[in-house]
Amino acid sequence: MRKLVIGLLTIVVLLACIPLALIATGTINSGSVRMILNVMTGMGGPPATATDVKQRFQLPPGFKLELYAADLPKARFLRFTPGGDLLLSRPHSGDIVLLRHDANGDGQPDAVMTLIDGLKRPFGMDFIGDTLYIAESNRIGKVAFDSARGKLAGKYKPVVEGFTDEGNHWSKTLRVGPDGLLYLAQGSTCNVCVEEDERRATMMRFQPDGSGAEIFATGLRNSVGFDWAPWDGGLYATDNGRDLLGDDFPPCELNLVEQGRFYGWPYYNGANLPDPDMGSDPLAKQHEPTAPVHGFRAHNAPLGMTFIDSSNWPRGYERAALVALHGSWNRSTPDGYKVVSLHWTDNGIEERDFLTGFNQDGDIAGRPVDVAQGPDGAIYISDDYAGAIYRVSYGDKGQNWQQSMETVAPVSRLDAETPAWLAEADLPEMAERGAQLYFYYDCAGCHEAGENPKTLAGLANRLGYNAIIDVLKSPQAPMPIFPLSDVERRELAVYLLYGGGAERTH
Repeated sequence: MRKLVIGLLTIVVLLACIPLALIATGTINSGSVRMILNVMTGMGGPPATATDVKQRFQLPPGFKLELYAADLPKARFLRFTPGGDLLLSRPHSGDIVLLRHDANGDGQPDAVMTLIDGLKRPFGMDFIGDTLYIAESNRIGKVAFDSARGKLAGKYKPVVEGFTDEGNHWSKTLRVGPDGLLYLAQGSTCNVCVEEDERRATMMRFQPDGSGAEIFATGLRNSVGFDWAPWDGGLYATDNGRDLLGDDFPPCELNLVEQGRFYGWPYYNGANLPDPDMGSDPLAKQHEPTAPVHGFRAHNAPLGMTFIDSSNWPRGYERAALVALHGSWNRSTPDGYKVVSLHWTDNGIEERDFLTGFNQDGDIAGRPVDVAQGPDGAIYISDDYAGAIYRVSYGDKGQNWQQSMETVAPVSRLDAETPAWLAEADLPEMAERGAQLYFYYDCAGCHEAGENPKTLAGLANRLGYNAIIDVLKSPQAPMPIFPLSDVERRELAVYLLYGGGAERTH
């Protein structure tokens, strides 16, 4: 007990000394102390209110902001379940919260409940079918999930264990890639140093059962958010630049993460500028650093990001992602504290303000953490400082979740030309194998059964083979990503369009 008390007192003293030292050196102002405590302990600020939402925040014309849920202290990452409910990780509380979808249309979740607790700083989450994967600070675990009831359907089991989580940037972000594999990003233990654990400051990749561990990319100081561009499958990740080199350097980064590449940390910052504290890279002859594809302002702390389905949005968002800027804790004048949109254009990536108002002349009302798009097409944004989740919609006229699931626009995406592979295909045999895949992955559970089946009726009038294959590669929530090969995607498409699979839902 005596050792425990001494340990706690030591932590308290350190938490007090760090802000005082930074204030004394002019690195931060006194208003940033609460930001430091938010980073270290998850301590929040004033709670969000409906009045703040109406009076304080700004969006582009035509967009609408609502306070979807409040009283959610330490709210961090978001993920929609295959059934359309919203999961929220709270690492400083050790739990995952489930927010039941808004079926009654009152603008709030129908219920808020703890899905699982007793975890060690859970952060990233994702699904493969009806299996929920959770990244804790020291391991990856999985558990069977009942999407219709919004409840666990089995015991939580470890998949990969033994990650280090000491020092800074202990969080682990987990996503399932288009290839059906688990991708895991974990940050550095320090501001700038050489890591003892080669897995820190990297992105890793695993088979769904945890086998086949490999380091996918290195030199990523703290890549908290990442997603795949739907138009070409490129993997993009945010990255937080190092501290204590002044207000305006180095920039935070967006990287196009490719296998085997080195992204600079700790020897380079920004566009491959040598770090003044580290000296030359001893492995410079073995790997050249890869420069970021976009730079955010220094200390803006980009966290969660998601590429958006802009089918029902205004023009200009066709190739775009939203990124949550958590905001600075170590800058003399606070900066960041907003959600921005990134636009892939012929001239490069353009950054624009999307949701602003969290910072008004140093008065901080919130810190955006993650961005997720729901089955209703709306954007959901978590805020760990105000303990809130916001909902952003475009042209929303009070449409509830159930209506939005039933009235997905029947956009025609028929093949302009017959795919070349069809010429030599054995369609009956492919349709039979596609049928087996359809039943193996229980596609009928969403498309033919349940309270709100997502009908495939008339599919052949809207989608061609290429469009169906694209959907299977990069599905929109709540449809999960299945670990399908290119051949299996073709077989499923043949079953649906040639073998009569879509007729089953008429």
